[in-house]
Order: sequence, then structure tokens, then C-alpha cells
Amino acid sequence: MSLHLGDTAPDFEADTTEGRINFHDWIGDGWAVLFSHPADFTPVCTTELGETARLKDEFAKRQCKVIAVSVDSVEDHKAWSGDIEETQGHAVNFPIIGDENRKVAQLYDMLHPGEDDSSTVRSVFLIDPNKKVRMTLTYPKSAGRNFDEILRALDSIRLTAKHQVATPAQWKQGEDVIITPAISDEDARQRFGEFEQVLPYLRKTKAPTA
Repeated sequence: MSLHLGDTAPDFEADTTEGRINFHDWIGDGWAVLFSHPADFTPVCTTELGETARLKDEFAKRQCKVIAVSVDSVEDHKAWSGDIEETQGHAVNFPIIGDENRKVAQLYDMLHPGEDDSSTVRSVFLIDPNKKVRMTLTYPKSAGRNFDEILRALDSIRLTAKHQVATPAQWKQGEDVIITPAISDEDARQRFGEFEQVLPYLRKTKAPTA
């Protein structure tokens, strides 16, 4: 199954380090990040899960839950968590799905032909409150993920989902945004007040706060 942006995120039931869950019920009415890693007791993923734990409050401020998945067992996840806390300085504070039968990996098209079953299970899915996939990222197993970028993209997508704006390259929360072409100049003034017209098709304004 190949997932596209705007598709409904596949629902599933699974055992996790925090008990059995139904994925859609677990998401509730907020946002969610589902991210996978190749295997437990691996060096890059140890740093990634520690960083995710460190950023828990940042995700919570954005009404976003985080959940990880690996093809290893829940028991292995729990054993590995001790190494993560000891070396990264933060205890794992989010659930990790045990996916030994590859059910979740297959639902989310994380397994790649020609590779070891787990070596390329390394993806990120941002899911909105309507359970729609709003962003996907796939990394090679050698490159640790940039979780600041995941937060930045979450900020952008949450803002642009509410207002008819887009965000420019390198945008960060609080910086100016782009008014989409679908809005006329007159409507733009009513919505946003004054704006800067850089080009006929490129108009910038302050980021909406409401």
C-alpha cells in the first residue's frame, strides 16, 4: 500500500510499551507523529529516541502526540529504554509499538524490496486531527533525523491548515508568511491588513495569530 498526502492514516491495534492501543483512538482529536526505526539497540536510533523524549513539551505545546514503531518486541523496547536514558539523559516518555509481524510497517509501506526486512523501516508520518496524512519523510538508516525540522513543519502545517497562507523557505514560527494566490488583494487586506507585494504573485504578511 502506497500512502499519499491527504490519505487517511491506516488504523490498527498494537501492543506498545504503554499497553495495547487502537491507533486512531490513541490519536484522539489532536495531531500525531508516527516514526519508525530499523531496530532496537542501534546507535543512531538511540540518539533519536533520546531527542524525541527531550522535546516532549515542544510537541505537547502543539497538541501533538509522538509514537515510535520498530519490528522488535515490546520487551526489547523496554530493555533498550534503559540505554537511551543512560546515554541521552532523557527517559523514553512516549509509546513504542512492537511490530514483530511487520503489520504496521506494511500498512505504512515502510518495507522496501531488495533490502533487509528492517533496515529501511525509517519513516516519519505527520497525521492531523482528521486522521489524514499531512507530511511524510523517509531517511536512510545512516542519517539521524532532524526533529527541529519536524517541529518546524508541524508549525507550518498547523498554521496553513487554518489560514489561506503558505510558508516560505526556511520559515520559522512567528516569521512572515505568504498569502496564497487564491486570495485577491482586496480580500487579503480584509483578512490580514497591510501586506508586502514583492511580485504580483508573491505577497507577504505577518503570520496570523488567531
